[in-house]
Amino acid sequence: MTERAERPLRLGTRRSALAMAQSGQVAQAVRQLTGRAVELVEITTYGDTTREHLAQIGGTGVFVTALRDAVLRGDVDFAVHSLKDLPTGQPDDLTLAAVPLREDPRDALVARDGLTFAELPSGARVGTGSPRRMAQLNAYARSHGMAIETVPIRGNVDTRIGYVRSGELDAVVLAAAGLNRLGRSDEVTEFLSVDFILPAPGQGALAIECAAGNAGTGTDLAAMLAELDDPGSRAAVTAERSLLAALEAGCSAPVGALADLLADGQVVTEMRLRGVVGTTDGSTLVQLSTTGPVPTSHGDAIALGRELASEMLAKGAAGLMGERL
Repeated sequence: MTERAERPLRLGTRRSALAMAQSGQVAQAVRQLTGRAVELVEITTYGDTTREHLAQIGGTGVFVTALRDAVLRGDVDFAVHSLKDLPTGQPDDLTLAAVPLREDPRDALVARDGLTFAELPSGARVGTGSPRRMAQLNAYARSHGMAIETVPIRGNVDTRIGYVRSGELDAVVLAAAGLNRLGRSDEVTEFLSVDFILPAPGQGALAIECAAGNAGTGTDLAAMLAELDDPGSRAAVTAERSLLAALEAGCSAPVGALADLLADGQVVTEMRLRGVVGTTDGSTLVQLSTTGPVPTSHGDAIALGRELASEMLAKGAAGLMGERL
């Protein structure tokens, strides 16, 4: 074995506690798969340093560009992203080597006094950095005669939950997957049903990315990492991201989507894709679903997303997303 092949694989990750937890889990899986040492290389992205809200800075790519640049420069061998942060267009010089088994895609409420969403008092202040969450939370509140105020927030998990602990906010909404990966699911006061609020496309899934055709690490790295891929998770997130791309929307747009497998007994028979677009005040939502055969190829998953997007656009979705990219 050459000296180069024996050196540790370098995994590029953002510095946040959540990113480090996610990347640490992937690093452990790669170690078990390959027997190679894996070291985490912390990289600061623009999304980590700016204080602006994601909708103002475009959202798309602000957490991934620095990681991708590090891969292309050869500073790291591969990178781990939250898949919902990835732009929908895949660069030719990078490959999405693996989408591991997806975590819980739902959103989660962390509220004061152990409250559920339905128990929040009139005028409750609910924090989220996501226009998608604002649209659906406000729509649900309207339809159930509730009065809430959605408050835009930024920051890591500690910062966001801190707004509730300090009494500044009555509740915050976060991704369940992140809280689970951090071992903090016991702080959740309600896991929000996807029938109530659809997650971001790709929420709960990780993306493992490396340079295309990378054979410089002792073996074909992409092929090696592909062993961590979960075909069902990849098909689902591909359909969801195809919907997002066909709507010509970025990851900061008020778009929710979820693909799930439908089973007849023990046999999976179909995939259902649900999508929603709405105004952030919740006054107007376009929410539709489509069901088709379980995708057996990348193209099948792409087609499912495009089909639903075209139906949503025909129902007026384009006018609900603000400025289109």
